[in-house]
Amino acid sequence: MLQKETLALHAGYKKDTQATMAVPIYMSTAYEFRNSKHAADLFALKELGNIYTRLTNPTNAIFEKRFATLEGGVAAIATSSGMAAIFSSIVNLCEAGDNILVSSAVYGGTTTLTDHTIKRFGIKTRKFNVVDPKDLEDQIDEKTKLILFESLSNPNLQIADFKSIVKIANKYNILTIVDNTVATPYLCNPIKLGCDIVVHSTSKYTTGNGTSLGGIIVDSKSSGKKIKNNSRYDHFNTPDASYHGLVYTKLPYPPFIMRVLLSVLRDLGVTASPFNSWMMIQGLETLGLRIKQHSKSALKIAKFLESHKKVKKVNYPGLKSDKNYKRFKKYLNNGSGGLLSFEVKDLETAKKITDNIDIFSVVVNIGDSKSIITHPASTTHQQLSIKELEEANIGEGLIRLSIGLENSKDLIKALKKVLDS
Repeated sequence: MLQKETLALHAGYKKDTQATMAVPIYMSTAYEFRNSKHAADLFALKELGNIYTRLTNPTNAIFEKRFATLEGGVAAIATSSGMAAIFSSIVNLCEAGDNILVSSAVYGGTTTLTDHTIKRFGIKTRKFNVVDPKDLEDQIDEKTKLILFESLSNPNLQIADFKSIVKIANKYNILTIVDNTVATPYLCNPIKLGCDIVVHSTSKYTTGNGTSLGGIIVDSKSSGKKIKNNSRYDHFNTPDASYHGLVYTKLPYPPFIMRVLLSVLRDLGVTASPFNSWMMIQGLETLGLRIKQHSKSALKIAKFLESHKKVKKVNYPGLKSDKNYKRFKKYLNNGSGGLLSFEVKDLETAKKITDNIDIFSVVVNIGDSKSIITHPASTTHQQLSIKELEEANIGEGLIRLSIGLENSKDLIKALKKVLDS
């Protein structure tokens, strides 16, 4: 088996007649059929091929195959954004009357989606503690369709107790969906830890320079086994009237990802742009190198912040003092990533630091090659209530840093200057 760095450069691409070293960008809305029978066979799934870019596209397909390989999955679907990947995964499994279990420590956009928007679809959200999921099992009933959490949470950097969560999910035959954006496939592979579906905002570390929006859903072998003949997921096991009676579990392909393709993308159109997928492919080529440097610099900065008298607390699993350190050693590989957060005494101090720091840009993104500073309580998590902020451990004095590829000495100097002033 080839190593990830090699797969990131070669997986999923077979050169066409032009033999281009770079993956081509297939900027086409639709594709010509050989004849009417060819068209009919494609629509009937007797033959796989390109019909319309809302469903499939050759550039998207290469990106999907490459990413699935890196995550240890069997197939993937690129989406228009990370939120599109999460929403598509939820609606692929749920209908009105169902409920989902969501970690209380997730990205603010995921919280507003699952706590508020999803309610209007008749789907209820129940919360659980991702590092101590003793409250998880008691909330499961026959209408529970999924367990959603982040491998490395944004912005408080909690590492999930994978073993406990997976054990409970398997006991009740429920699918797990893991947002692996912050950790990336180089630091964590949830599928190898027993999880079923992995999602990413590829706008972050995958592209690596803040230029392209995208997301991806990665399927596993285990999801198909859970779905087949499972009464929780009847719509995968009974004829789909919208697709001439097709039964997803009877297809020779992974049922979860095929339903995303044939139902969710078809009807909701949350499709990735081929150009953006091409940009993601370029990013994947250097992701392994970048995430090592992000992690190396972030650890140095976390150690500096931990030693500063004005810093009350630092959240970074790579620190031996961090409460997540044991899970870091157990579940992550080769580093803790480029994201960290720290707490100062109050809102005014946090604002002063954010507004006066050099080098760092005030931006609500992560994973960029340039370093970013964010005040979550007033930006990414502003829509959360005081109670929700408390549940997510996001105080007014919390500052999030996305460490870029600048020299760590310069970043520490900039932090020291603003903290000392």
